[in-house]
Amino acid sequence: MAQRRAMAKAITLLESTRADHRALGDELLTALLPHTGQSFRLGISGVPGVGKSTFIESLGLYLIGLGHRVAVLTIDPSSTVSGGSILGDKTRMEHLSVHERAYIRPSPSSGTLGGVAEKTREAMLVCEAAGYDVVIVETVGVGQSETAVANMTDMFVLLQLPNAGDDLQAIKKGVMELADLVVINKADLDPDAATRARAQITSSLRLLGLHGHPEHAHHDESIWHPQVIQISALHKQGVDHFWDAVTQFRGLQTANGHLAARRQGQARAWMWERIEAGLKQRFRDHPAVRAQLDAVTQAVLAGTLPASTAARQLLELFD
Repeated sequence: MAQRRAMAKAITLLESTRADHRALGDELLTALLPHTGQSFRLGISGVPGVGKSTFIESLGLYLIGLGHRVAVLTIDPSSTVSGGSILGDKTRMEHLSVHERAYIRPSPSSGTLGGVAEKTREAMLVCEAAGYDVVIVETVGVGQSETAVANMTDMFVLLQLPNAGDDLQAIKKGVMELADLVVINKADLDPDAATRARAQITSSLRLLGLHGHPEHAHHDESIWHPQVIQISALHKQGVDHFWDAVTQFRGLQTANGHLAARRQGQARAWMWERIEAGLKQRFRDHPAVRAQLDAVTQAVLAGTLPASTAARQLLELFD
């Protein structure tokens, strides 16, 4: 329990926006860094009602049975809009949340997706340093949150309902392109629909592979090709099959170097994302810019000043 309390305190410190807390948080992260990176980072998304909580709880308990320690972090930008989180209450995973080998942390209410994503990334490092070897990052399938989760995990899994095959338009093409594995949950509800959905999603993934990743077109055994599997989390059916697919993915992507390259790319992109966000904030907070911003914006809106000229003028004030 003492370790959990320490983790909770560390993550709360990292979530703070106070400058002195931020400085302490940076020191903490730097100290933890050598002890991170050993876990497998699994991203899971799907529309509300797809059964993510049941699936994650079944998976978490199955993994604990295999000797793993499991952390579950959530990214829920909607919680900050309504004030109540879709994902926040731990009661959704009542067995997993009380297990000593599991740690569940709801989304911080820091307003923007960028803010929530930043805090979740930092929380992931704390979990890894504390010895959790499987970190699951979960999101509700809304807005850009899937991209955020895919950009911080080793493998991105999309959960689908069996009826998705009747309406593939429901799956945003961009999200489908992110998926390393598509899982049709609640396959027991309508086995025929689940089988149809599996066939349709499989063919659409193959088409995406041909257009988006020419290297996937030839069935090269040394690289991972996105797969579609059927499970029923409620009846605990197929979770072992799911984990076999994850293990196969991890083995292939480690051997061919894709996993390490993906993490490096994510770290670089993350650094630049934070630089851009920080610069934007400093620009807005700059006294000379603040003094002129409203007047310049009004001139742009009124059509008396070109937007590009306005931007240059404000950047000169910032310099």
